[in-house]
Order: sequence, then structure tokens, then C-alpha cells
Amino acid sequence: MVVPALGRGTESDVGQDAGKGGRGLLGPGAGASASGGGLRRRRRRRRLVAAGIGVVVLAGGAVCAGWAVYTKLSGNITADEAAAAELARYEKERPTPLVRGAQNILLIGSDSRSGAGNGRYGRDSGTERSDTTILLHLAADRDSATAVSLPRDLMVDVPGCHRPDGSLAGPTFTQFNSAFSVGGSACSIRTVEKLTGIRIDHHVVVDFQGFKEMVDALDGVEVCLRKPVDDKDADLRLPAGRVTLDGEQALGYVRARKSLGDGSDTDRMDRQQRFLGALVSKAQSNGVLLNPVKLYPVLDAATSSLTTDPNLANLRGLYDLVRGLRDIPTERVQFLTVPRESFTGDPNRDQLVQPDAEKLFTRLRTDEPVTIAAPSRNSGADSGNSGRQGDPGGAESPAPTFSGNTADEDVCE
Repeated sequence: MVVPALGRGTESDVGQDAGKGGRGLLGPGAGASASGGGLRRRRRRRRLVAAGIGVVVLAGGAVCAGWAVYTKLSGNITADEAAAAELARYEKERPTPLVRGAQNILLIGSDSRSGAGNGRYGRDSGTERSDTTILLHLAADRDSATAVSLPRDLMVDVPGCHRPDGSLAGPTFTQFNSAFSVGGSACSIRTVEKLTGIRIDHHVVVDFQGFKEMVDALDGVEVCLRKPVDDKDADLRLPAGRVTLDGEQALGYVRARKSLGDGSDTDRMDRQQRFLGALVSKAQSNGVLLNPVKLYPVLDAATSSLTTDPNLANLRGLYDLVRGLRDIPTERVQFLTVPRESFTGDPNRDQLVQPDAEKLFTRLRTDEPVTIAAPSRNSGADSGNSGRQGDPGGAESPAPTFSGNTADEDVCE
């Protein structure tokens, strides 16, 4: 519509100039030779100019639309200002980053039951807990990513943390997920830093509803099951073999305990890791990343479900974080659980296996490669295998190997 209007207006003005008998825009005698070649050439030039202006206007519209999309998606993300203020309060006691460019992000899956359909997963008491917590380490050269699951029942030292009402909860030795219940993401971060000695650079909190919407935006994620699943508590009924899970099914799948595996939290974390690997593979596929029609709902769902530190709470912050991940092959995206075993004081709780856990934390702190191997299904503990120790001749011990899997593995339940 813009181009024809500009063309008509230009030609009208030209005709008026020509009718005045002067040279005008068309030159001498133009009014008497309107069908001449010179006029046709000039009209073509005017139409090209008009078309060019139209393209610029339309491009400007696209830029405005792009800016509107950028603003909308950035506005979806909730900035965790309270956590930032709390962490600043305890800055002096936090670990120092050791390797420039390496990044450590704490991913927290909140068990909030708010949102449509989430009541089936339990009563919403108003207190959120960290149902799933993963420490994601991005190598400085961005050639690998290592995601370490931290069991919610791991017994840890939780430092003194401020509650949402401003009161102070004293330090205590308790299960890990209580840190989030007491002091939110800042308390979880400080607990992880105290446990591992690793500086947390960023954090991301995702709730049940956001997880479901993300999977649905990807048109589901495929998993492979050795046996049919019939779990009434999770409202999950699935056939054996390959099946594509929608958001609701995926949430039941990663949270189920009674009907899948051996019922342990370790087995559930293994399943969560394999599902995340499948999700990463789906998100990296060309059908999503190179298709704006599919990419926008994925971004909209992802950003709407996120609460992050202020530095990540916009698309530019997220882009700066993930742009180096695009070229990491799926076989270099690794998932493992921190080496753990049953707690000596309560078999329903966990404790770290040492020195394996400290070896893992040291490699993450210093940005050294982490080697993983498929976990043994016969082992009750999920511990790293440190391999041969140094021989009497003083040969150096090989790097430890930890139980885990990668995003490119295709493993049936």
C-alpha cells in the first residue's frame, strides 16, 4: 500500500511541473511528449525510488516487530532481585572464580503446585521446595557442558539464611532441598557453594507449569521405554517402546518413583538426566532452531517460566550465555549425579561418597575435563570410579571416571 501511494503522488507532482511550461522535473517539452522514451525512463526511476522507500518502510516495520518480540520475551523473565541482594550481603564468604570464561549455573526445579492442573502433584502449601537441582558447568572454551544432579535428600550444612519475611534461620545440618524452602534460591546457592567450593555465576528457577509448556512448545520429546508404565499417582499410562511425551506426560515421567526403575531417587535422577538429554537434542534440531514459527513459542514458553539472577533476566543476557553452546556436540553434553550413598544415620537420606565427590568438585572448579561412563545398574551407590591409583613407581593416577550419560545416548528404560 505504501509503494503505490508514493508512486501516484510523485507522478501527480511531476505533471503539475510539466504543465507550467518550465523545465520542471521532466525537462523541456515534456508535456507535449508524454509518451516519449525519456518520460518512460524517468517513470521507471521514480517507481524504483518509491519501491525502495517502501522496502525501507517495511523493513522498519519488521525491526519494530522484532523489537516488540524482543521486549515481550525479555519481559517474560522474572529477575530474582531478592536473591541478588542476599548474595551481595554474603559476598565475602563466597568462593572466588578460578578460571576466566568458565560458567557455573544452578538450575532449580521448583515444586510449586500453582497453575492449572498442577494440584494433582500435591497440595500447594505456599512453600516452594527444590524438587530438582542441577549444577551446570560450561567449560571456558565451550567445548563441553557438564550437568551434575544434586539429590534433594542429600544431607548438607545449610548456612544461616534470611527467610522471605526477613527473619534469620540459623545454620543447620539437614537435607538439601530444605535450603530452598527456608531462604529461596540464594540459600540454595550458598549451600551449594559451601558444599562444593564452586562459585555459582548464575541461577535459573523453573516451576512445574513452565516445564510442561516448554515440552509442549517443542511438540513433545521422545523417550524409549522397555516396559509399559501405569502409574496412578502420576496419572501416567504409556506403552513400551518409543513414545513422544507431551508436557503433562513428561512431568509425570521425570517425577514418578513407584512405577519406574527401582523406586529410588537416584534412579529418578538418572531418568531426569536422560530426558533432559533428549530435550537438548530436540531443541538443537534444525526443525526448531531454524524455524521461527516453532522457535518463538519455545522461547515464549521458556522465558515465561524463568526466574533468574538479574544479569540473565533479559534476552541479551540469555543469548550471551548460550551462544557459545550452539556448537557443543550432544556427545559433549554430559549428565551425572554427584557421587552419593545412603546416609549412615538414615537410609532414606543421602551423603556424599568421598573422596570421589571432592575429585568431581575439584575438576569443575578448575575447569578440567570430566570423564563419564554408563552407570552400573547393580550398584546401590552412585559413586565415581577413581580408577587405578598410582603405582609404586610413582606413575600418575588416571583421571577419575564418573557414572553418567550424554545427550546423544539413546537408552531405553
